[in-house]
Amino acid sequence: MSSPKVLFGFHAVGVRLKTAPKSIIEIYYEATRRDARMRQFLDRAREAGARLIEADSVRIAKLAGSHGHQGVAARVEPVKVATSLDELLEDLEAAGIEQPLLLVLDGVTDPHNLGACLRVADGAGAHAVIAPKDHAVGINATVAKVASGAAETMPYFMVTNLARTLNELKERNIWCIGTSDDAPKTIYQVDLKGPVALVLGAEGDGMRQLTRKTCDELVSIPMKGAVESLNVSVASGVCLYEALRQRS
Repeated sequence: MSSPKVLFGFHAVGVRLKTAPKSIIEIYYEATRRDARMRQFLDRAREAGARLIEADSVRIAKLAGSHGHQGVAARVEPVKVATSLDELLEDLEAAGIEQPLLLVLDGVTDPHNLGACLRVADGAGAHAVIAPKDHAVGINATVAKVASGAAETMPYFMVTNLARTLNELKERNIWCIGTSDDAPKTIYQVDLKGPVALVLGAEGDGMRQLTRKTCDELVSIPMKGAVESLNVSVASGVCLYEALRQRS
């Protein structure tokens, strides 16, 4: 088993409390902080059965390696995560999840955009985010901060050949739906209840031509105002939450 790691801040520790409370060894909290946010956090931690340890700000900063800990840090065991897209899809199948929802990002190189995409994917209940290795940003400190905990919970797979990966998804009967300004149908006119991979390109350039050709279907997001396109994280939110709405 890998050695324990440290999470700090309300978002990061709160996400672990919600998703894998048994992996938490102990939570250190600043006893002098008695505001509503801390009280609510401690109530959640007690409900989850976490071991709580009072500590001062200096001790928590030393444990976290940062002064931006907000008075909360936790020692946690690593959570088992799928190491490949194939493994994730097999795990979903084994768990009886027959309608995976995937977000595919082609050409998103801005860490703020990726962080926001991971956050919205987590919020909408997507199962993974996929990107090409050669036209994408990896998980870094900026991505993790913007993602507000989702960088740890949302599987993010960087693949060597995106078109080949889309074809492999199609072989698994996952419908690949790309977004394009000139598509005849809108996102609201397609069935998103089945196994779906939503494919979005970077703002401005959009998807690469091969990615576009590999999609099963193209849809647009209606634009009623003066601007021609949405930021990719906003567009991801529109598409993912439409899928969530249809599946609810």
